[in-house]
Amino acid sequence: MEHKTALTEGLDSVELARLESTFAEEIVRLPSAAGESTGDVAQIGCRRGGGQGPVIVLLHGISSGAPSWLPCASLLAGHARVLAWDAPGYGNSTPLPAEAPMAADYARSLQAMLRVLDLRPDVIVGHSLGAPMAAAYVAQADPQWLPSRLLLVSPAQGYGGPGQEEKSRQVAVQRLEALERLGVPGLAARGPERLLGPDADEGARAWVRRNMERLDPAGYRQAVAMLCGDAIDRYLQARPAGLDVRVACGAQDVVTPPDACAALAERFGLPFTLIPDAGHACYVEQGAAVARWIRAA
Repeated sequence: MEHKTALTEGLDSVELARLESTFAEEIVRLPSAAGESTGDVAQIGCRRGGGQGPVIVLLHGISSGAPSWLPCASLLAGHARVLAWDAPGYGNSTPLPAEAPMAADYARSLQAMLRVLDLRPDVIVGHSLGAPMAAAYVAQADPQWLPSRLLLVSPAQGYGGPGQEEKSRQVAVQRLEALERLGVPGLAARGPERLLGPDADEGARAWVRRNMERLDPAGYRQAVAMLCGDAIDRYLQARPAGLDVRVACGAQDVVTPPDACAALAERFGLPFTLIPDAGHACYVEQGAAVARWIRAA
Protein backbone atom coordinates (compact mmCIF):
# COMPACT_ATOMS: atom_id res chain seq x y z
CA MET A 1 0.00 0.00 0.00
CA GLU A 2 3.01 2.26 -0.62
CA HIS A 3 0.94 4.62 -2.79
CA LYS A 4 -0.90 5.79 0.32
CA THR A 5 2.16 7.68 1.54
CA ALA A 6 2.32 9.73 -1.64
CA LEU A 7 0.49 12.68 -0.09
CA THR A 8 3.51 13.41 2.09
CA GLU A 9 5.93 13.29 -0.83
CA GLY A 10 6.52 16.75 -2.24
CA LEU A 11 4.61 18.53 0.50
CA ASP A 12 6.73 21.27 2.05
CA SER A 13 7.19 21.17 5.81
CA VAL A 14 4.72 24.00 6.45
CA GLU A 15 1.87 22.29 4.57
CA LEU A 16 2.58 18.94 6.15
CA ALA A 17 2.80 20.42 9.65
CA ARG A 18 -0.51 22.22 9.12
CA LEU A 19 -2.22 19.05 7.93
CA GLU A 20 -0.96 16.95 10.82
CA SER A 21 -1.39 19.55 13.56
CA THR A 22 -4.84 20.91 12.67
CA PHE A 23 -6.40 17.96 10.81
CA ALA A 24 -4.63 14.89 12.13
CA GLU A 25 -5.55 11.38 11.02
CA GLU A 26 -6.96 8.78 13.34
CA ILE A 27 -7.99 5.18 12.67
CA VAL A 28 -11.45 4.09 13.82
CA ARG A 29 -11.91 0.34 14.20
CA LEU A 30 -15.38 -0.92 13.32
CA PRO A 31 -17.31 -4.14 13.87
CA SER A 32 -17.54 -6.29 10.77
CA ALA A 33 -19.75 -4.63 8.18
CA ALA A 34 -21.39 -8.00 7.61
CA GLY A 35 -22.34 -8.25 11.26
CA GLU A 36 -20.44 -11.53 11.65
CA SER A 37 -19.11 -12.69 14.99
CA THR A 38 -15.80 -13.88 13.54
CA GLY A 39 -13.75 -11.21 15.24
CA ASP A 40 -13.01 -9.58 11.91
CA VAL A 41 -13.04 -5.79 11.99
CA ALA A 42 -12.87 -3.04 9.41
CA GLN A 43 -11.27 0.32 9.91
CA ILE A 44 -11.91 3.84 8.70
CA GLY A 45 -9.28 6.55 8.49
CA CYS A 46 -10.60 9.99 9.30
CA ARG A 47 -9.36 13.45 10.19
CA ARG A 48 -10.78 15.78 12.81
CA GLY A 49 -10.39 19.48 13.49
CA GLY A 50 -11.96 22.10 15.75
CA GLY A 51 -12.94 21.69 19.36
CA GLN A 52 -16.49 22.85 19.90
CA GLY A 53 -19.71 23.71 18.12
CA PRO A 54 -21.82 21.71 15.67
CA VAL A 55 -20.47 18.51 14.14
CA ILE A 56 -19.83 18.86 10.41
CA VAL A 57 -19.08 15.65 8.50
CA LEU A 58 -17.32 16.01 5.14
CA LEU A 59 -17.48 13.28 2.47
CA HIS A 60 -15.08 13.40 -0.48
CA GLY A 61 -15.61 12.32 -4.07
CA ILE A 62 -14.28 9.57 -6.30
CA SER A 63 -10.87 11.12 -7.00
CA SER A 64 -10.03 12.48 -3.58
CA GLY A 65 -9.78 11.76 0.15
CA ALA A 66 -10.08 13.20 3.63
CA PRO A 67 -6.97 15.45 3.50
CA SER A 68 -8.38 17.29 0.48
CA TRP A 69 -10.84 19.08 2.79
CA LEU A 70 -8.05 20.91 4.68
CA PRO A 71 -8.47 24.32 2.94
CA CYS A 72 -12.21 24.36 3.74
CA ALA A 73 -12.14 22.51 7.07
CA SER A 74 -9.55 24.84 8.54
CA LEU A 75 -11.98 27.73 8.01
CA LEU A 76 -14.83 25.85 9.67
CA ALA A 77 -12.86 24.56 12.65
CA GLY A 78 -13.01 27.82 14.60
CA HIS A 79 -16.76 27.42 15.09
CA ALA A 80 -17.40 23.70 14.60
CA ARG A 81 -16.13 20.19 15.11
CA VAL A 82 -15.11 19.01 11.65
CA LEU A 83 -14.68 15.37 10.62
CA ALA A 84 -13.64 14.15 7.16
CA TRP A 85 -13.38 10.46 6.37
CA ASP A 86 -11.51 8.41 3.83
CA ALA A 87 -14.36 6.40 2.35
CA PRO A 88 -14.00 2.59 2.38
CA GLY A 89 -11.28 1.66 -0.08
CA TYR A 90 -9.55 5.04 0.22
CA GLY A 91 -6.50 6.00 2.25
CA ASN A 92 -6.23 3.72 5.27
CA SER A 93 -9.91 2.69 5.17
CA THR A 94 -10.73 -0.98 4.59
CA PRO A 95 -12.54 -1.68 1.30
CA LEU A 96 -16.14 -2.83 1.38
CA PRO A 97 -16.65 -6.58 0.95
CA ALA A 98 -18.88 -6.22 -2.13
CA GLU A 99 -17.18 -5.94 -5.50
CA ALA A 100 -19.90 -3.57 -6.70
CA PRO A 101 -21.18 -1.72 -3.61
CA MET A 102 -24.07 0.72 -3.52
CA ALA A 103 -24.18 4.12 -1.84
CA ALA A 104 -26.13 2.50 1.01
CA ASP A 105 -23.12 0.26 1.75
CA TYR A 106 -20.85 3.26 2.19
CA ALA A 107 -23.54 4.96 4.29
CA ARG A 108 -23.69 2.00 6.68
CA SER A 109 -19.95 2.28 7.22
CA LEU A 110 -20.36 6.00 7.89
CA GLN A 111 -23.01 5.39 10.52
CA ALA A 112 -20.88 2.66 12.11
CA MET A 113 -17.93 5.06 12.33
CA LEU A 114 -20.05 7.80 13.88
CA ARG A 115 -21.44 5.34 16.43
CA VAL A 116 -17.95 4.27 17.49
CA LEU A 117 -16.93 7.93 17.82
CA ASP A 118 -20.26 8.72 19.53
CA LEU A 119 -20.75 11.75 17.28
CA ARG A 120 -24.19 12.71 15.99
CA PRO A 121 -23.71 14.83 12.88
CA ASP A 122 -25.38 18.23 12.74
CA VAL A 123 -24.46 18.78 9.09
CA ILE A 124 -23.31 16.28 6.46
CA VAL A 125 -21.60 17.67 3.37
CA GLY A 126 -21.21 15.33 0.41
CA HIS A 127 -19.05 16.35 -2.54
CA SER A 128 -19.36 14.62 -5.92
CA LEU A 129 -19.61 10.84 -5.25
CA GLY A 130 -19.83 11.71 -1.56
CA ALA A 131 -23.24 13.22 -2.31
CA PRO A 132 -25.09 9.93 -2.98
CA MET A 133 -23.31 8.46 0.06
CA ALA A 134 -24.60 11.35 2.16
CA ALA A 135 -28.10 11.04 0.67
CA ALA A 136 -28.07 7.30 1.38
CA TYR A 137 -27.05 8.01 4.97
CA VAL A 138 -30.06 10.25 5.67
CA ALA A 139 -32.38 7.83 3.85
CA GLN A 140 -31.56 4.96 6.21
CA ALA A 141 -30.07 6.38 9.44
CA ASP A 142 -31.78 5.91 12.76
CA PRO A 143 -33.59 9.13 13.77
CA GLN A 144 -31.17 9.90 16.60
CA TRP A 145 -28.26 9.83 14.12
CA LEU A 146 -29.81 12.12 11.51
CA PRO A 147 -28.23 15.51 10.76
CA SER A 148 -30.22 18.72 10.78
CA ARG A 149 -28.95 19.58 7.30
CA LEU A 150 -27.65 17.77 4.23
CA LEU A 151 -25.48 19.78 1.85
CA LEU A 152 -24.68 18.40 -1.62
CA VAL A 153 -21.72 20.00 -3.40
CA SER A 154 -21.32 19.32 -7.13
CA PRO A 155 -23.28 16.09 -6.60
CA ALA A 156 -22.61 13.05 -8.76
CA GLN A 157 -26.07 11.76 -9.61
CA GLY A 158 -25.04 8.25 -10.71
CA TYR A 159 -25.97 6.20 -13.75
CA GLY A 160 -27.97 3.45 -12.10
CA GLY A 161 -31.40 4.86 -12.83
CA PRO A 162 -33.93 3.66 -15.42
CA GLY A 163 -32.84 4.17 -19.03
CA GLN A 164 -29.22 4.79 -18.06
CA GLU A 165 -27.87 1.35 -18.91
CA GLU A 166 -25.82 2.35 -21.96
CA LYS A 167 -24.42 5.49 -20.30
CA SER A 168 -23.54 3.43 -17.24
CA ARG A 169 -21.61 0.96 -19.36
CA GLN A 170 -19.79 3.72 -21.24
CA VAL A 171 -18.71 5.55 -18.10
CA ALA A 172 -17.49 2.36 -16.44
CA VAL A 173 -15.44 1.36 -19.49
CA GLN A 174 -14.01 4.87 -19.87
CA ARG A 175 -12.92 5.19 -16.24
CA LEU A 176 -11.54 1.68 -15.85
CA GLU A 177 -9.66 1.83 -19.14
CA ALA A 178 -8.10 5.13 -18.07
CA LEU A 179 -7.04 3.58 -14.78
CA GLU A 180 -5.42 0.63 -16.56
CA ARG A 181 -3.74 2.80 -19.17
CA LEU A 182 -2.51 5.65 -16.98
CA GLY A 183 -2.36 4.15 -13.52
CA VAL A 184 -2.89 6.28 -10.42
CA PRO A 185 0.07 8.60 -11.22
CA GLY A 186 -1.32 9.32 -14.68
CA LEU A 187 -4.81 10.02 -13.37
CA ALA A 188 -3.34 12.36 -10.76
CA ALA A 189 -1.24 14.21 -13.33
CA ARG A 190 -4.25 15.07 -15.47
CA GLY A 191 -6.71 15.56 -12.59
CA PRO A 192 -6.35 19.32 -12.02
CA GLU A 193 -7.24 20.15 -15.63
CA ARG A 194 -10.62 18.47 -15.25
CA LEU A 195 -11.39 19.10 -11.59
CA LEU A 196 -10.46 22.79 -11.34
CA GLY A 197 -11.39 25.96 -13.17
CA PRO A 198 -9.09 27.48 -15.78
CA ASP A 199 -7.81 30.15 -13.39
CA ALA A 200 -7.04 27.87 -10.42
CA ASP A 201 -3.71 28.67 -8.81
CA GLU A 202 -0.80 26.25 -8.61
CA GLY A 203 -1.46 25.57 -4.94
CA ALA A 204 -4.94 24.21 -5.72
CA ARG A 205 -3.57 22.19 -8.64
CA ALA A 206 -0.84 20.67 -6.50
CA TRP A 207 -3.32 19.82 -3.74
CA VAL A 208 -5.64 18.01 -6.16
CA ARG A 209 -2.72 16.07 -7.64
CA ARG A 210 -1.36 15.06 -4.25
CA ASN A 211 -4.71 13.84 -3.02
CA MET A 212 -5.32 11.85 -6.21
CA GLU A 213 -1.93 10.18 -5.73
CA ARG A 214 -3.40 8.48 -2.65
CA LEU A 215 -5.97 6.56 -4.71
CA ASP A 216 -6.09 2.81 -4.19
CA PRO A 217 -6.95 1.15 -7.55
CA ALA A 218 -9.19 -1.45 -5.86
CA GLY A 219 -11.11 1.19 -3.90
CA TYR A 220 -11.41 3.33 -7.02
CA ARG A 221 -12.88 0.40 -8.97
CA GLN A 222 -15.49 -0.11 -6.25
CA ALA A 223 -16.37 3.57 -6.40
CA VAL A 224 -16.72 3.42 -10.19
CA ALA A 225 -19.10 0.48 -9.73
CA MET A 226 -21.17 2.53 -7.32
CA LEU A 227 -21.19 5.57 -9.64
CA CYS A 228 -22.39 3.43 -12.53
CA GLY A 229 -24.76 1.17 -10.61
CA ASP A 230 -26.58 3.52 -8.26
CA ALA A 231 -28.49 6.81 -8.43
CA ILE A 232 -28.88 9.64 -5.94
CA ASP A 233 -32.57 10.11 -6.76
CA ARG A 234 -33.65 6.92 -4.98
CA TYR A 235 -32.12 8.19 -1.74
CA LEU A 236 -33.38 11.76 -2.00
CA GLN A 237 -36.86 10.38 -2.60
CA ALA A 238 -36.55 8.51 0.71
CA ARG A 239 -35.12 11.42 2.72
CA PRO A 240 -36.89 12.24 5.99
CA ALA A 241 -39.68 14.79 5.73
CA GLY A 242 -38.59 18.24 6.78
CA LEU A 243 -34.85 17.62 6.43
CA ASP A 244 -33.07 20.76 5.18
CA VAL A 245 -31.25 19.78 1.96
CA ARG A 246 -29.32 22.22 -0.23
CA VAL A 247 -27.29 21.94 -3.43
CA ALA A 248 -24.28 23.94 -4.64
CA CYS A 249 -21.99 23.68 -7.66
CA GLY A 250 -18.88 25.39 -8.99
CA ALA A 251 -19.80 27.78 -11.78
CA GLN A 252 -17.02 26.31 -13.98
CA ASP A 253 -17.67 22.65 -13.15
CA VAL A 254 -17.36 20.41 -16.22
CA VAL A 255 -17.75 17.12 -14.31
CA THR A 256 -21.14 17.74 -12.72
CA PRO A 257 -22.15 20.86 -14.67
CA PRO A 258 -24.23 23.62 -13.07
CA ASP A 259 -27.22 22.89 -15.32
CA ALA A 260 -27.34 19.26 -14.17
CA CYS A 261 -26.96 20.21 -10.50
CA ALA A 262 -29.63 22.90 -10.82
CA ALA A 263 -31.96 20.36 -12.47
CA LEU A 264 -31.44 17.97 -9.54
CA ALA A 265 -32.25 20.76 -7.09
CA GLU A 266 -35.37 21.73 -9.04
CA ARG A 267 -36.52 18.11 -9.27
CA PHE A 268 -36.60 17.86 -5.49
CA GLY A 269 -37.49 21.47 -4.67
CA LEU A 270 -34.11 22.27 -3.09
CA PRO A 271 -32.25 25.60 -2.87
CA PHE A 272 -29.38 25.90 -5.36
CA THR A 273 -26.23 28.01 -5.11
CA LEU A 274 -23.43 28.66 -7.62
CA ILE A 275 -19.87 28.96 -6.30
CA PRO A 276 -18.17 31.59 -8.49
CA ASP A 277 -14.77 31.03 -10.10
CA ALA A 278 -14.67 27.33 -9.21
CA GLY A 279 -14.59 24.03 -11.02
CA HIS A 280 -15.63 20.63 -9.71
CA ALA A 281 -13.29 20.58 -6.69
CA CYS A 282 -14.73 23.89 -5.54
CA TYR A 283 -13.97 23.29 -1.86
CA VAL A 284 -10.27 23.16 -2.77
CA GLU A 285 -10.28 25.99 -5.28
CA GLN A 286 -12.64 28.31 -3.37
CA GLY A 287 -12.42 26.96 0.17
CA ALA A 288 -13.51 30.23 1.77
CA ALA A 289 -16.63 30.51 -0.39
CA VAL A 290 -17.67 26.90 0.31
CA ALA A 291 -16.98 27.35 4.03
CA ARG A 292 -19.21 30.45 4.05
CA TRP A 293 -21.98 28.47 2.32
CA ILE A 294 -21.68 25.67 4.87
CA ARG A 295 -21.72 28.14 7.79
CA ALA A 296 -24.75 29.92 6.35
CA ALA A 297 -26.62 26.64 6.34
